[in-house]
Amino acid sequence: MNSSRVVVSAIAALIMFLFLTPKSEAAISCSDVLKDLRPCVNYLKSGSGKPPAACCSGASALASAATSTADKKTACGCIKTAAQKMNPNSQLAQALPTNCGITLPVPVSPNVDCSKIN
Repeated sequence: MNSSRVVVSAIAALIMFLFLTPKSEAAISCSDVLKDLRPCVNYLKSGSGKPPAACCSGASALASAATSTADKKTACGCIKTAAQKMNPNSQLAQALPTNCGITLPVPVSPNVDCSKIN
């Protein structure tokens, strides 16, 4: 009889844990973000003028995919980490959305505070 009480208690604890654990709402992953922005790397490091079409296409895909706050925060963290590693030209990174004619939900910057992304 004691063993069945332990099992029932364990199952109840597991159910409570599953219901109380916050669920991630992010549907976007870092691999998605990096895949979208990979065509921009050379441009962001040493480009000039208008970004390549593949870069703008990827940035546009990212802008369309990152719509929820969770997605934007995930994208922000991925971009921030990548920018810290590749050290992009800050002027080109800042101008990327304008140069592509889009609005990105997060800045391309190694110094962005992702906790302030809505």
